[in-house]
Amino acid sequence: MTGYPDLHLFIGGAWRKTADTLPVVNPADESVLGALPVASKTDLDDALDAAAKGFRLWSRTAPRERQDIILRAARILRQRGDEIARHITMEHGKPFHEGQAEVIRGSEFLEWDAGECLRLYGRVIPGAEGIRHTVLRQPIGTVAAFAPWNFPMSQPARKIAGALASGCSVILKAAEETPAGALHIARAFQEAGLPDGVLNLVFGVPAEISSYLIPQDQVRLVAFTGSTAVGRHLTGLASQHMTSVLMELGGHAPVIVCDDVDPVLTGQVGASRKYRNAGQVCTSPTRFYVAQSLFSAFTDSFVARAKGLVVGDGLRAGVQMGPVANARRLEAMQVLVDDAVSKGAELRAGGRRIGNKGYFFEPTVLANVPDTAKIMDEEPFGPIAILNPVTSLDHGILEANKLPYGLAAYGFTHSAANVDRMMSDVEAGNLSINTLEASLPETPFGGVKWSGYGREGGEEGLHAYTVVKNVSHRMAIG
Repeated sequence: MTGYPDLHLFIGGAWRKTADTLPVVNPADESVLGALPVASKTDLDDALDAAAKGFRLWSRTAPRERQDIILRAARILRQRGDEIARHITMEHGKPFHEGQAEVIRGSEFLEWDAGECLRLYGRVIPGAEGIRHTVLRQPIGTVAAFAPWNFPMSQPARKIAGALASGCSVILKAAEETPAGALHIARAFQEAGLPDGVLNLVFGVPAEISSYLIPQDQVRLVAFTGSTAVGRHLTGLASQHMTSVLMELGGHAPVIVCDDVDPVLTGQVGASRKYRNAGQVCTSPTRFYVAQSLFSAFTDSFVARAKGLVVGDGLRAGVQMGPVANARRLEAMQVLVDDAVSKGAELRAGGRRIGNKGYFFEPTVLANVPDTAKIMDEEPFGPIAILNPVTSLDHGILEANKLPYGLAAYGFTHSAANVDRMMSDVEAGNLSINTLEASLPETPFGGVKWSGYGREGGEEGLHAYTVVKNVSHRMAIG
């Protein structure tokens, strides 16, 4: 196993350092892991020029050649899975086995989209005699991609996969808190033979990078994963320049537990998934609406599972939940818990920081939380679950749809009628029944309402990275 990698920008096929840096901190012990290079305007201008040149070449590269390079990069990443997972755990805090799973997941995104680049079909529309209408899908251009800190490898991989498979070039701004995953991806693509300038990697203060890149004429698409507030801001900035956007924004995922399931088993399943990545997942199941008749048994099972989780440094054997990402997340968790309790919620587990070194917060369960509590409107993005009883499926759906978010939602039932109702009436881009897996490489993923628009994954995943051109051709003039 290796130590933390030396960090560089990657622009035009070359690695570069900068005079200005930011510290990368290990959230498990608050030690400084490395110095993050901060891109200057000159660096960003160089990235824009490199991406423009890279696009001219890559957009004309045959899909089969694009596929071969993407698949080679995915193989390299899989081969280095343990090394990358270790670096992810060091900078993010998640348990090592979750880091390993993330490397596999990121590689799967690349592999799926590599196959899809062979299937960006157009079509021929029947016309009058002597006239043919041909519809083409062509790469949109240079993509400014912004990846979040919670999945340092798989989130950058997903955006890079869609862009490169479509024939676009990319300037990726990876998260300053967790840069190593993106660094490994850039290295893998360089070794796989990706032409210079097709993929560029920059770091820096998010607002400064976005405000400089998005208005540039070379940028034709902004692909962002993050909070609704930031997504709205970036969408507004892009709209001033008629730049397309792909937005995967915040959620506050509801879980409807119907009265025909095993409450003990469902409680265990719910708690096991809730605290994955310390709850720092945009699709994390958070608002559990449980049939009144099952509520007591479900809550006891959920609480027992939460209290039994092993929390600690993700590199230690047996750890099931690591720290939250930074001190800001610690403070946010405490504010939400204290507010909920002050409004009458029952604190059934956790609710406090663990120790005084590292950003560890107890797996927390709040029950019977009133609507007046902040956490009922604000996504905690941390290890806090809300358990509330409901009197019927109608009541559960009403509560699930109450917020302006609609990224992921879940339901547990063995009734086909209940499934049909939830499929029809739950407002979410992704609905999962009897499973808490919301996103796969082969399925489209994205939100409705305030949770964004556009889709990543599935056959729809490359559409945002392309433009549709219609060609009407009369065979003879006149």
